[in-house]
Amino acid sequence: MAKQNIAPTKSNLLAIKEQLAVSTNGYELLEEKREILVRELMHLVEQVKKLEEEIDKVIQQAYPAFKRMLLMDGADQIERISHAIHYDFEMEERVVTIGGMQFETIDVQLPEKELFYSFLGTYANTDETIVKFFELLTLLAQMASIRTIVWRLAEEVKRTQRRVNALDKMIIPQAKETKTYIESVLEERERENIFVLKALKKKGL
Repeated sequence: MAKQNIAPTKSNLLAIKEQLAVSTNGYELLEEKREILVRELMHLVEQVKKLEEEIDKVIQQAYPAFKRMLLMDGADQIERISHAIHYDFEMEERVVTIGGMQFETIDVQLPEKELFYSFLGTYANTDETIVKFFELLTLLAQMASIRTIVWRLAEEVKRTQRRVNALDKMIIPQAKETKTYIESVLEERERENIFVLKALKKKGL
C-alpha cells in the first residue's frame, strides 16, 4: 500500500493521526451497521421463505379448485361470474425503519371479501375457488411488499460493505503507512539535530 504523498512535517503528522482516528472510528461504526443490516436481511429472507411456502400451498389448492369449478360450472358460467366480480384495491407507500435506516415499500390493501354472484347456478366449489384466489392474492401482495424491502436493504448492505472494504483495505492502511513514514523521518531528523548539537558542544560553540 503506497503512502500518501505529503511532506513529513509535525503538522502533517498531527493531521494524519486525526485522519487515522476518524477512519478507524468510522470503520467500527460501519462494521457495526453492516452486521445489524445483515441480521435484519437474514430475518426478512426467512419471512420470504415462509411466504413462498404458504403461496405454494395455496396454489396447490387454488388451481385444482379452479379445475373442479370449470368442470362443474362450465366455461360460460365462469365467464359470467368473472364479469360480476368487481373490487378495488389501494396501494400506498410505507416507510419502514430497519437498523436506524428508513426504507420505502408499498402496501396493498385488498377489499373485504363479498358475494359477487348469485347462488343460483353455482356450487360450493365456486365459493372455495374464489376464497382461495383471494387468499393467494393477499399473500402475493404481502410478498411484493416484503421483497421491496429486502431488495433495498440488500443494496444498502452492498454499499456499506464497499465502504467498509475501502476503509479496511485502502484508507486505514495508507494512513498507517504514512504515519509510520512521517514518524521515522522526524525521528531521523531529531537524531541528526542531537548529533549536530553534540558536535557543536564539543567544539565549544
